[in-house]
Amino acid sequence: MRKRPEVSPAITTLSRRTILAGLPLLLAACGRQGFDVLSGGDYGAVNDGDYTVPAVESIDPGLMREEVTWRGSEKPGSIVVKIPERKLYLVLKDGRALRYSVGVGRAEALNFRGSAIIGRKEKWPHWTPTATMMAAMPRYRAYSGGMKGGLENPLGARALYLYRDGHDTFFRLHGTNEPESIGHAVSSGCIRLLNQDIIDLYNRVPVGAHVTVIQG
Repeated sequence: MRKRPEVSPAITTLSRRTILAGLPLLLAACGRQGFDVLSGGDYGAVNDGDYTVPAVESIDPGLMREEVTWRGSEKPGSIVVKIPERKLYLVLKDGRALRYSVGVGRAEALNFRGSAIIGRKEKWPHWTPTATMMAAMPRYRAYSGGMKGGLENPLGARALYLYRDGHDTFFRLHGTNEPESIGHAVSSGCIRLLNQDIIDLYNRVPVGAHVTVIQG
């Protein structure tokens, strides 16, 4: 069911059991934010209204959401996306930031840089591929009329739509149904996060939040 959008070095793979033991954080907070983490700490299954987001069965520790030092000049509440790092930062107070890992598009990510604001937010968003995407990936033509939100939708559980000068840039921060793509440049898409992470980000930032996308 589509929801109404809001307007206004060594790679060690952690098992799900390890995540359960080491990340018992935010369970109560998540419940207060309108969804329930069912298992697995931050990356367990999430009961989100009509859908249950699957748990991330394994994850490189370097891809996990964490609080880090921030030395930029951006105001708290701002988002900074660093394309070469495959990282997104939500600036907090007192020189801190939340760092999220992202996947970026091979071509689409190069189409936007600079500043924007979150013009709207949507839960389980509807998706329509662009003409460029359909030309590059003909299988997308089957969805030329759009695809309703849900677990199979490429935009995942949430989307934050970037606007500039009052107009939609057609660049989004969104979830994904391909968790293995996080940390990589993939064939299509804008800025994708694990569904657990985009839900977390969605709940933290309002419409109007400032976003900066850095390409190099």
